Amino acid sequence: MTAALLLLGIFLLVLGAELLVRGASSVAFRFRVPPLIVGLTIVAFGTSAPELAVSTEAALSGQPDVAVGNVVGSNIFNVLLILGLSALLVPLRISARLIRIDVPVMIAASTVVLAMAWNGTLGRLEGLLLLGGFVAYLAYLYVGGRSIAEAAVGAEGVEGTDRSTDVSAGLARNIVAIVAGLGLLVFGSRLLVVSASDVATQLGVSELMIGLTIVAAGTSLPELATSIVAAARGERDIAVGNVVGSNIFNLLAILGVAATIAPDGLAASPAAVTFDIPVMTAVAVLCLPVFFFGGEIARWQGGVFLGYYVAYTVYLALDATDHGALPEFGDAMLFFVIPLTLLTLMVIALRDRSGDDS
Repeated sequence: MTAALLLLGIFLLVLGAELLVRGASSVAFRFRVPPLIVGLTIVAFGTSAPELAVSTEAALSGQPDVAVGNVVGSNIFNVLLILGLSALLVPLRISARLIRIDVPVMIAASTVVLAMAWNGTLGRLEGLLLLGGFVAYLAYLYVGGRSIAEAAVGAEGVEGTDRSTDVSAGLARNIVAIVAGLGLLVFGSRLLVVSASDVATQLGVSELMIGLTIVAAGTSLPELATSIVAAARGERDIAVGNVVGSNIFNLLAILGVAATIAPDGLAASPAAVTFDIPVMTAVAVLCLPVFFFGGEIARWQGGVFLGYYVAYTVYLALDATDHGALPEFGDAMLFFVIPLTLLTLMVIALRDRSGDDS
């Protein structure tokens, strides 16, 4: 019964996020919000609505491990599994804007969260600071997108007016979709948090472990579906931008809200501070050289991303069961697999640079 409720919660989250994204996007276009802002915020942030609902519910329910684990696990899942799968379908082209602005913002946000959590707690003041960073990021997106939006509106002419009229006719339907989506997100998040906690108790594993795996994967399904479909349709910028934008939203907005509303702040367990959040930060840093050299995520790099996600999940499983192979596995990853991957990336980068120079 608990497993059924958990699956129902995930289903309601995905359905609610779909309704929310579609309705909000249509309303945004109706009121002439710049299309660039819609793509970088509503689509990417809307697919993170399940994470917001779950972490908020967990923070209010006194389950900080679920709240933190959901965000950290989702960010690792987004980069390693979603981008990995998408790149296996088709090499992902990386826009210059992502390399110059958004990926550095993701890295900076990850580093700031790691520093804030180092003392074991994300307090209310730190939550407000994260929210302030999110507002600043939104303001930058808005200012940067105005000129593009004004040029697009000027080129629309009469056709743009007709489309606005068509969208206006369905405004009520879109508002209903937004309200229904929010309702499903709230209800689905409640089911997911309660059932995930029950699963953790029944299996004898920590809530952090459940948050990092089952809850994180479940709430990342909208991102997974969006990026896979976008990659398959050739919309490669959307596939990558959705992941990067969602990760920024998770760190600044979701953790910011959760830390602000938690009665005693958001406690970060020693395991999260010393392993999972550093892994999340390392994954964010890894994106910059991969994206910068070559301007794309090649299929083999997607395979490496997937391999790392499998290795991370295996490590969590070994740690949860106190398996004797855990130290050897960790040493193999730290002293062999990771250095070998970094060396391979450097060789490929130098080869590509030499080819460009010639």
